[in-house]
Amino acid sequence: MIVVMSPNSSSAQVEQVVQALRDMRTSSRVIQAAGRSVIELLEVGPGFDRARLTALPMVDQVLERPAPVLSVGRQPDQETHEIPLGPRAVVGGKGLAVIAGPCSIECESRLLEIAAAVAEAGAVALRGGAFKPRSSPYTFQGHEERGLEMLAQAREKTGLAIVTEVMCPEHVSRVQPYADVLQVGSRNMHNTPLLTAVGRQPKPVLLKRGWSATLEEFLLAAEYVLLAGNPHVLLCERGIRAHEEYVRNTLALAIVPEIKRLSRLPIIVDPSHGTGRAHLVPPMCRAAVACGADGLLIEVHPEPDQAWSDGPQTLDLEQFRRLMADLKPLAQVCGRAL
Repeated sequence: MIVVMSPNSSSAQVEQVVQALRDMRTSSRVIQAAGRSVIELLEVGPGFDRARLTALPMVDQVLERPAPVLSVGRQPDQETHEIPLGPRAVVGGKGLAVIAGPCSIECESRLLEIAAAVAEAGAVALRGGAFKPRSSPYTFQGHEERGLEMLAQAREKTGLAIVTEVMCPEHVSRVQPYADVLQVGSRNMHNTPLLTAVGRQPKPVLLKRGWSATLEEFLLAAEYVLLAGNPHVLLCERGIRAHEEYVRNTLALAIVPEIKRLSRLPIIVDPSHGTGRAHLVPPMCRAAVACGADGLLIEVHPEPDQAWSDGPQTLDLEQFRRLMADLKPLAQVCGRAL
């Protein structure tokens, strides 16, 4: 059982609730979140009085089990939390943030070609894997440190923010100096040591939904990052596994408005992984914008059929240009700017 304090309750008010619990012979511990304190009841004593506890003015809720969102639950009058994407852009505001680039970094010249093309088309950040988690151990795993150096060169030449993945806690200190946003991939959404590690560093975290994760599990994974001290968590819907085999994943777009209802965290959509088929990416991008997504994560490559990974779901440069042009009027209709 937990006691959720009202937002921005003072330390004196928290102590008052803790003392009330002691009077009820109930032991507890205080957990500090972003703008919110939570008191976990460790052992409920015989004098516990839930009604008395709920009646205290500084207590928001008393829950039998943790709710999905505590740190950044959305109040009716609150806007989506804006998260910086490098020094020049944000996600969560009126702008529609597009992050684009290759699945994996292949070579310097190709990465610079992609970066220049997506920047010209209107993307605000470059994605690219230096460390690549792959299903098969016999496939390309990324250039690691050299890949990070190539990303830094692309940022210097184009001004794009850099989004790249960390796979384990040990990678955080290696990736953080190069990246503007640290990505936690679908495979690692449940990796709580990694969530805590990225939460202890200051740069924004892009958290992808696990491929079989429920909405509640997804939001609770974000709580690990937030409770470690990092308030800048960007959620990403990338599809979940289902019995359907025609598409790579089932892109559950209903999660977008639901997260916008429950949480102040911004959410973007990855239709490349969400479908696994390049021809489905543009219509799913349009659908994501229409249902309220704060941005898009799109795989782009000059020659998708030659890409070292994820070629079938990747747009070529001209397809990406056309998509961005098509999205501009739709974004305006939805009250966004591209």
